[in-house]
Amino acid sequence: MSDRYQSFTQTPIGKLLVKNLGLPNPTPLERYAAGDPLVKGTVLVGGRGRLAESLPGLLDTLGIATTGTAGEGQRFKGLVFDASGLTSSEDLIALQEFFTPVLRSLETCPRVVVIGTPPETVKGSERVAQRALEGFTRSLGKEIGRGGTVQLVYVAEGFEQSVLSTLGFLLSPKSAYVSGQVVRIGTHGASTAEGVVDWQQPLAGKVALVTGASRGIGEQIARVLHRDGATVVGVDVPQAADALVTVMKELEGDWLTLDITAKDAPQRIAAHLQEKHGGVDVVVHNAGITRDKKLANMAEDRFASVVSVNLTAPERITAELLDQKAIRANGRIIGVSSMAGIAGNVGQTNYAASKAGVIGFVDSLADELTDGITVNAVAPGFIITQMTAAMPLASREVGQRLNSMAQGGLPVDVAEAIAWYASSASTAVNGNVVRVCGQMMLGA
Repeated sequence: MSDRYQSFTQTPIGKLLVKNLGLPNPTPLERYAAGDPLVKGTVLVGGRGRLAESLPGLLDTLGIATTGTAGEGQRFKGLVFDASGLTSSEDLIALQEFFTPVLRSLETCPRVVVIGTPPETVKGSERVAQRALEGFTRSLGKEIGRGGTVQLVYVAEGFEQSVLSTLGFLLSPKSAYVSGQVVRIGTHGASTAEGVVDWQQPLAGKVALVTGASRGIGEQIARVLHRDGATVVGVDVPQAADALVTVMKELEGDWLTLDITAKDAPQRIAAHLQEKHGGVDVVVHNAGITRDKKLANMAEDRFASVVSVNLTAPERITAELLDQKAIRANGRIIGVSSMAGIAGNVGQTNYAASKAGVIGFVDSLADELTDGITVNAVAPGFIITQMTAAMPLASREVGQRLNSMAQGGLPVDVAEAIAWYASSASTAVNGNVVRVCGQMMLGA
């Protein structure tokens, strides 16, 4: 699948029409390839706060080159500003003083990260200033252009050394379709455990369960987790058995065919993981269906089946794995929500309810898990798949342009965000729902 309009804008006549008619001009996004450095260029670091002095050393651990000064004519691939020390609204001027002089010095597809303190952990004027960072970063995300992204990372006190996996993700092409997001580190009972030796293979020796793994986004999740070193156990319905087996054999993984809504599905999955792998480290609840219809015309089975697959099954499977202690210490539970669950869609009351429920699933578990186990979710926007390719042309084009990047994302963009959550170094990343939507205009 490809974006035909974007391809057209790169032709001579397309460039002419874009320029003269003011049409959307989406920048081709850079994406990560195995073995690439995380950042191909220099990151400018600045600010005043709890991480300001340690940031260059932390980024050096990831092989990211940094500088603290902007020389004349120097170009930057990324900007990181530590705003955790801003304690009043007057202090916010520091954002303008740092960013304005260097925004025109950014290379194509740049990455911008602002670091703050979770507002809920401070009071008074400091809380005001820290909450203001959300408006700043979301607005800058809509201004930056040229395939750039802007994120806000709130780091709780005591978790300053736990930002590595998050900075590696947000400063690299792995976050190509993630922008305008707020990530919290060190909240919701998180642990500071790290445990990564090889940043190229952060999941080496881990076992990852992926439901709906035979095609589309699920297949890409399986491929990216395998790239990062995991042994993947793919799950899908019996009708998809041939495709599932083909993918899993290619990835030297394992597979299980069943209907995840079956009464005994949680027990069968748990038994398979315990008997063949001694447990599981990463659980990705990707399987999902749509049965669209306006509510006035919707039959009970259409509503119930969507909720059952998208929400009830992940709840039941997770509960069983936790009860049997099949999820090992420092494990990961990852849900796949949707922008539909945040902004809603006509004809998708069932789907939107199920995907909003995934966010509730994260909220309900985040403070309850122990042994370093975390729960997070992604919320994809318009992702180019076989399903979206079958949409009417007008609907498809509108859907792809209604974001800051004026284009749809790819399944690998969702997979990269999940791999970040899955990393052994992401133990302090807990209770987050990050939107993989190119900063969609609908919903915050």
